[in-house]
Amino acid sequence: MNYTLNQLRVFLKVAQTLSVTKAAEELHLTQPAVSIQLKNFQDQFEVPLIEVINKKIYVTDFGKEIVEAADKILSEVYAINYKMHAHKGQLTGKLKLSVVSTGKYVAPYFIADFIKQHSGIELLMDVTNKAQVVASLEKNEVDFSLVSVLPENLKIDKVELMQNKLFVVGNSEVSYEASQYDKSIFENIPLIYREPGSGTRHVMEKFIIQNSLPVLKKMELTSNEAVKQAVIAGLGYSIMPLIGIKNELVNQQLQIIPVEGFPITSTWTLIWLKDKKLSPVANAYLNYLKKEKQNIINVKFAWFENY
Repeated sequence: MNYTLNQLRVFLKVAQTLSVTKAAEELHLTQPAVSIQLKNFQDQFEVPLIEVINKKIYVTDFGKEIVEAADKILSEVYAINYKMHAHKGQLTGKLKLSVVSTGKYVAPYFIADFIKQHSGIELLMDVTNKAQVVASLEKNEVDFSLVSVLPENLKIDKVELMQNKLFVVGNSEVSYEASQYDKSIFENIPLIYREPGSGTRHVMEKFIIQNSLPVLKKMELTSNEAVKQAVIAGLGYSIMPLIGIKNELVNQQLQIIPVEGFPITSTWTLIWLKDKKLSPVANAYLNYLKKEKQNIINVKFAWFENY
């Protein structure tokens, strides 16, 4: 038996995600590379590790035992690397974050310089909807989560980063020249919604209910990018975070429609479980963020204040 650490990593990731495609994305490899490593690893065992039934991956009972062993082996290797870097006085380890989908326009700017300063840190960042982000935090699978709507039933600590602004947005086919429209405009513009569980949808629906707005619901889409493209194509209008539409505003593919009561505001906030014992890496990142966040906002998001 002559398996490699890379084969262990690939098998473990496929077993965790139950998807070669997803494993390839998270490992930053091509799908063929993952498939080859997985096959080479499987060839060293006479008993199947995984089964593919109706194009779905299932981990066998024996495979689950190997998953447990692989996880332990890789954890030990990680510990060795940590001790080596620590001996050299270098900060090393994993920084694990879950980020709501629109937060992908925010999070990288608050992380990039920290990662550049510490080459021994491995960043693991999962971008998904609010419901899954909160679930990963609740299960203690991540160090931090980035949200714009705070979870109601979790005891958390937090650092507020920057304001989140949501506007009524349409494409450029129709000209809206009034300085401000009243809320009756919603009687005539069909709205495109994000999926249930989305933080953007939560804020949008809360505003609609509080203001008893007449709404024509046009469709429901599962990502901010999908909503953006649908609005550009003229399928409807939406209430969207400013942070995700900068380029489209500059290119005049989208326009902000000035409506009474907008923008709706919330706050991008980094949260973590209260009383969580943070790792040295997580503590270092938190200290960096508290020190540098205003400078990051001033340099990277100066354009934001013009809206």
